[in-house]
Amino acid sequence: MKKIWVTKSLAFTVLSAALLSGCASNTASSDGKLNVVTSFYPMYEFTKQVAGDHANVISLVPSGSEPHDWEPSAKDMTQLKNANLFVYNGIVEGWAEQALKSTENKNRVVVEAIKGIELMEGLPEDEHAEDHKEEDKDHKEEAHGDEILDPHVWLTPVLAQKEIEAIVIGLTQADPAHKEDYRKNADAYIGKLKALDESFKTGLKNVKRKEFVTQHAAFGYLAKEYGLTQVPIAGLSPEEEPAPDKMAEIIKFAKDNNVQTIFFETLVDPKVANTIAKEVGAKTDVLNPLEGLTDDEKKKNLDYIGVMTNNLEALKKALNE
Repeated sequence: MKKIWVTKSLAFTVLSAALLSGCASNTASSDGKLNVVTSFYPMYEFTKQVAGDHANVISLVPSGSEPHDWEPSAKDMTQLKNANLFVYNGIVEGWAEQALKSTENKNRVVVEAIKGIELMEGLPEDEHAEDHKEEDKDHKEEAHGDEILDPHVWLTPVLAQKEIEAIVIGLTQADPAHKEDYRKNADAYIGKLKALDESFKTGLKNVKRKEFVTQHAAFGYLAKEYGLTQVPIAGLSPEEEPAPDKMAEIIKFAKDNNVQTIFFETLVDPKVANTIAKEVGAKTDVLNPLEGLTDDEKKKNLDYIGVMTNNLEALKKALNE
């Protein structure tokens, strides 16, 4: 599988050197539960739902952090080394492959949840973007010719179910004694995802317009699943700022199609979305790519189902204007 993101610094490999000299923990924690490490929020939520009371599940990427450019600390590497199970999405975590090599543990089960899912070709980052950095140029030759794949499969409940199935297999391999519980928990959560999928199908079936403008190209799978078209301001990286010609293209599209809402997201500066909205006389609203929960969302006890339900309501409102 081709990767599209390269970590901007592999300094954490130096930090991991000391870890390699020690022995990894091959047993469950002192309370008898599995030690499960996940990469970022969707993987944490899905794993927690399946594991139930049989595992201590943590997310390496903290709440409120944007995961695309995040890198593990020495503490994170220690947790990864001592994990009974590591669950990550794939592609988003440009650091994962090297981190796993640097924290070798033959007894650790690793789940790349995206594996086996047919992936869409993603939109490349704008090579002429205003924030194009010198270090990005250093990686251009390395990435040249690689197929660019979209990792955002968790944003459709249908593909989220496939990631759940991969997690069931991983948990069962790490802890076969609780196989039946993992299957039961997974079936219960998949039932909720199926209900969510039906809500999206029903809610978006007869909307007045099919195109929506969003901050970055995270919603390709969701758009494809429900017969919509995303018009992204930026490519697959949410930190990308579009070049002036791209901005002009989006503004023209919004004016020509009487777009009334420009979507932004919670973990990234919304200034570009605000600029476009102001230019075309539109308002802004949140369409959440669920790459992490904000403190406010946590206070409201929002989770994957809750945020996706909010996304549905935002889409229904915008597409019926």
